[in-house]
Amino acid sequence: MIHSMTAFATRQGRHADHAWAWELRGVNGKGLDLRLRVPDWIEGLEAGLRTRLTSALGRGNVTVSLRVQGGVEAATVGLDSAALDAVLAAMAEVEARAMAQGLTLAPANAADVLALRGVLETAPPDPDTAALGQAILADFEPVLESFVAMRADEGTALGSVLAGHLDEIARLTEAAADLLATRQEDIARQHRAALARVSEAAPETDPARIAQELSMLAVKLDVTEEIDRLRAHVGAARTLLAEGGPIGRKLDFLAQEFNREANTLCSKAQHAGLTEIGLALKTAIDQMREQVQNVE
Repeated sequence: MIHSMTAFATRQGRHADHAWAWELRGVNGKGLDLRLRVPDWIEGLEAGLRTRLTSALGRGNVTVSLRVQGGVEAATVGLDSAALDAVLAAMAEVEARAMAQGLTLAPANAADVLALRGVLETAPPDPDTAALGQAILADFEPVLESFVAMRADEGTALGSVLAGHLDEIARLTEAAADLLATRQEDIARQHRAALARVSEAAPETDPARIAQELSMLAVKLDVTEEIDRLRAHVGAARTLLAEGGPIGRKLDFLAQEFNREANTLCSKAQHAGLTEIGLALKTAIDQMREQVQNVE
């Protein structure tokens, strides 16, 4: 089974007088990038989440959001005396310097001072944050399971899509192989005509030398190896899909190799039918590679 990196999961939970809501979102990424938006006053929460996420996931950009509510009636608010003194001293110095330069500043009220960061201290609503953190982490297990299950379901659908793209690439590869005999006859006919024109224009030219050059050109235009490699890549990709697991990087590498062979086939084509097949191959490969980006 392969997993997609795209998934979404939500859940709500409660412990004592606290309630919370989870939201997990995942998209594709080169590695595992975890972005946690959780309260920093709950003991051990972020570390516990990272441990669970790294054990369950291999790749992807994953955002975890947790909103905790409750315990407001138990919350305490107090002044940080040191911070307040520092703010008032700074305000006095600002006013003094302004007056020295002939400037008059609007007076600040108490609300303005209290709005400054650090002046007010808000204690956590529940002093037993360890117990709250354990309850929240326990509630995270089902939402993570749901998230992983969605990645698996998306991966199953993705595997079917990729298998379809591989079937199309294989079909086009065999169509290109079927055209080789016709193409070789066309190239041989073109070379004979070219040889006749050169012999007529320059009778003194050694026909054997011209034939040798044309033979070397025919070798350079041979696409048999490209077709063989395309067949091998199709087989390797199908094996990876059958094996499952975290195969995204391997499939992406194969997609690059597919594209390389298709480009070479197009550049060597010298045949309208083969060029058409090469372009169709490139389209199918691009579609496959786009889907591969979502595979873990």
